[in-house]
Amino acid sequence: MTTTRVDVESGAVDLRDPEVLLRALFDPGTLRLLNRRDTSGVLSARGEVGGTPAIAFATDATRMGGAMGSEGCRHIVDAIDAAVRERVPVVGLWHSGGARLAEGAVALDAVGQVFAAMVRASGRVPQLSVVLGPAAGGAAYGPALTDIVIMSDAGRIFVTGPDPHGRRSGVVHITTEDDATALNKARVLAAMLGRQGRISPDDVAADVDLGALLPDQPNRAYDVKPLVRALLDEPGVDLHDKWAPNIVTTLGRFAGRTVGVVANNPLRLGGCLDAAAAEKAARFVRMCDALGVPLIVIVDVPGYLPGLGQEWDGVVRRGAKLLHAFAEAVVPRVTLVTRKAYGGAYIAMNSRSLGATAVFAWPSAEIAVMGPSAAVNILHRKKLAATPPEERDAVRARLIDEQIVVAGGVHRALEIGVVDAKVEPTQTRKRIAEALAAAPAARGAHGNIPL
Repeated sequence: MTTTRVDVESGAVDLRDPEVLLRALFDPGTLRLLNRRDTSGVLSARGEVGGTPAIAFATDATRMGGAMGSEGCRHIVDAIDAAVRERVPVVGLWHSGGARLAEGAVALDAVGQVFAAMVRASGRVPQLSVVLGPAAGGAAYGPALTDIVIMSDAGRIFVTGPDPHGRRSGVVHITTEDDATALNKARVLAAMLGRQGRISPDDVAADVDLGALLPDQPNRAYDVKPLVRALLDEPGVDLHDKWAPNIVTTLGRFAGRTVGVVANNPLRLGGCLDAAAAEKAARFVRMCDALGVPLIVIVDVPGYLPGLGQEWDGVVRRGAKLLHAFAEAVVPRVTLVTRKAYGGAYIAMNSRSLGATAVFAWPSAEIAVMGPSAAVNILHRKKLAATPPEERDAVRARLIDEQIVVAGGVHRALEIGVVDAKVEPTQTRKRIAEALAAAPAARGAHGNIPL
């Protein structure tokens, strides 16, 4: 499915013009305006994106800086309600100073009605926002209420630029260098979420050696993104790539179907969960569940990041969001433990106890309260202290081997039922596809509240 469409260049056309933007978003020849060009400051249309039906609206930055009045807000509400009736994605293209000052409370009430329409649509249809210029007041909170926010380099939410919202606040899911790229990202995601497809295990190659993408040394850091790319049919779209990079959240196609991938990234903070990562993953899981997108969870986590700073950042509260999101989710969700899953972070990463559809582990994976070396140091502290120095390393090595067998190896996890099967890296894609295909389709009965 080809979704690349936007070929405009900055300066070649007026990218503040809403009709130009809508034509750039939709497939050629498919745009149908839903309202006539008027003084409202909003233009809405229906069309196709990569062959997938969609509805979109655009604020008109050529009129009063895109400020929204009662009539313009009504066009937005009508577009959102139409998308819900037709069960198609809705895309908002934003360049607006917020409510029209001259209309006073009337404009404020109208903007509130836009917010209410977005909440009604939440979890029922995919809602995407593309911020292409200043977006203040209602034009800032409008995008924040939607599922995915894309912002070009020219975009501004309130008085800040893309970097704080892409790296620190978590408001923006994707930042791009220009408007054309932002619109193309919206096209890809609208097509992916609007036409999700079906899992086809027979089309999955079983000989892809995913294990070759990990370092030979079990404690060495690595970037999990190549593993995610190799797992998917083709490279997906990373959301919140710059925010909380110790966890990766990606939308992509797997075995012919749209899926969401959540993966610890050992390259950042050793793959530890922290407050921001837990919140990032929780919102992604809830979005996928609300939109009926199955989940694949790749686990290589040593635990939660310790420290007083994390406590002040609300790691317990925000970590609880991740527990709640997975435990509440009803979409098919398969977990793969590649190297290790320790402590509370093991539970939080879609464990059997939270209702995972299936849990697989590679042969050398470990599941335990903590790493075997740290556990031995605590459990056998007195014994090691009493051991002659020349014998201590050999005794510790033996105790570590015993600890792995007792508490941390795949065999023990299989015995107690927290892992369904040990799988080889070359068989991983096939086994995950079979597990997802066998699970009944489901979709969470909840909206996608911003966390």
